[in-house]
Amino acid sequence: MKNRRLLINLVLLAAAMLAQFAVATATHPRSTTPTKFKVRVENISSRDGQTASDGTRWPFALSPGLWVLNAKKAGLFTEGRAASKGLESQAEDGDPSGLVGLLMMGHHASSMHGVFNTPLGMMGPGPIRPGDKYEFSFTASPGMRLTMTMMNGQSNDEFYAPDEKGIALFDAKGIPVSGDITDKMILWDAGTEVNEELGVGPNQGPRQKGVNTGPAEHGVVTRAKGEAIYTKNRELFRVTITLESGM
Repeated sequence: MKNRRLLINLVLLAAAMLAQFAVATATHPRSTTPTKFKVRVENISSRDGQTASDGTRWPFALSPGLWVLNAKKAGLFTEGRAASKGLESQAEDGDPSGLVGLLMMGHHASSMHGVFNTPLGMMGPGPIRPGDKYEFSFTASPGMRLTMTMMNGQSNDEFYAPDEKGIALFDAKGIPVSGDITDKMILWDAGTEVNEELGVGPNQGPRQKGVNTGPAEHGVVTRAKGEAIYTKNRELFRVTITLESGM
């Protein structure tokens, strides 16, 4: 009789523990499966352009860029320190290839980074002007973060990127994130070339005689808070991340 009662109690205890585990699993699901993401960068600025102090109208544009996945910092730049030559090329000339070279020298897996440089519907690489967009896809696992770099095309050495930590692709429960991440992007000054007024400077992309031709600044990477467009991301561009099926 005692053995039967003990067996019943053990069965009831096991059932209770299984129920608690089921509730915990339902409440705190955690994905361990790699997830495929798609990122879209859209230039939504006015086709009438921006206006310089002398009345000159100029279009906002974003250059080809780089995306990087990492579990910690991507290591592309450090606020308050001098920019690398790779970042200088990205920020001054819209060329991400130097940053790719730095990643490869650091043995960063080729599947964990890539260049986006061809606007949708275009035949070849180029910037995105008002109405244009880039798209790129990648596969990431829980714990990974996304970093992106793009030049502010009508500047001397400004670029958009998230902070040094990057953008979390999964929440604390391991669930992949999606939606609008525009506000995660920050306008940075690489500190490599002397700044001129946006959109009219003779040493800026559309008007300079060649790459890397403006006067050197010998500064450090800082947030470009002095620019009027610093807080106007949502008027100029939109970055969204979505989950792709098929994984």
